[in-house]
Formats: sequence, C-alpha cells, structure tokens
Amino acid sequence: MLVELAADYNILRIDWVKFTFGAIALAVVYFFVARKAVPKVMAVLDERHDAIEGGIERAKRAEAEAEEIRQQYREKLEEAHRESAQELERAKEQRAAIIAEAREEAQAEARRIVEAAHAQIEADRQQAMVQLRGEIGGLSADLAGRIVGETLSDSAVQNRVIDRFLDELEQSQSTQQAEVR
Repeated sequence: MLVELAADYNILRIDWVKFTFGAIALAVVYFFVARKAVPKVMAVLDERHDAIEGGIERAKRAEAEAEEIRQQYREKLEEAHRESAQELERAKEQRAAIIAEAREEAQAEARRIVEAAHAQIEADRQQAMVQLRGEIGGLSADLAGRIVGETLSDSAVQNRVIDRFLDELEQSQSTQQAEVR
C-alpha cells in the first residue's frame, strides 16, 4: 500500500493552487516591502549616512579651527616672547643710562667739590699771605727801627721795606722748592 501510494505521489509535481496562493502572497509581501519598508529603511540609512558624513565634516572643521587657534596662540606666544625680550633690552639700556648718568653726576659733583676746595685753599692762602704780610711788615718795621735806631713812621717807606723783604723771602722759597724738585 505504501508502495502504491508512493507511486501515485510525484514529488516534482506542482500543485497549482499552492503555487498561485504563494505567488500572490509573495507579490503582496514584495509590494508592501518595496513600497513601505524599503523607503523608510533607505531614509534611515540616508540620515545615518548624512549624520556620519556631517559629523566627519564637523570634526574636520573643528580640527581645522583648533589648528588655526593653536597657530594663533603660538604666534601670540612668540610675539609675547619678542616683546618681553625687547622690554628686557630696553630695561638694560635704561639701567646702563641711569648708571652712566649717576656716575657722570658723581664725577661732576666730585670735580665741583675739588674745585671749591682748591678755591677755598687759594682764598685761605691769599688771606694768610695778606695777614702774614701785615704781621711781617709790622715786625720788620720794628726790627728795622731798632737796627737803624729810627722809627719808620712813614707808611710809604714802611710798605717799600716790607714789599722788598717779602719779595726776597718769596724768591728764596721758590729757589728752595726748585732745588728740592
């Protein structure tokens, strides 16, 4: 019985009802998928593609902006270094100028003090000479009066005697100084 049943059943035989029903179902599924699902899937894929591409573009732009900002920072940093070096150089120059000016002022002050001291010494010497002349004149007039036995009351004669004595004294001193040298 099984053999007879098997002989009547052909595996390769097509059941047209099932085939038609399957083809219609396939067409409906294909229509639904092609018209409804595929566009939505494609839209989602396009959105993802755009988002990824946009993200990459934004990242490239951000990277370019960051590089530009980094370059500007480097330029500003270099400029700041140059400016600080220039300021340091200016400060060194100002320091040197101030030191030179102070040294010059100190030397001028020292020269002024030395000149004032020389002038004061010369004035004191002149005053001492005048005072010495007066005292020597008086002493020499007294001495001459004792030696001669007369008083030199005439001031003109007294002054001539004093001047001659002081001239001789100065000559002897200058001769002695010349011999010492």
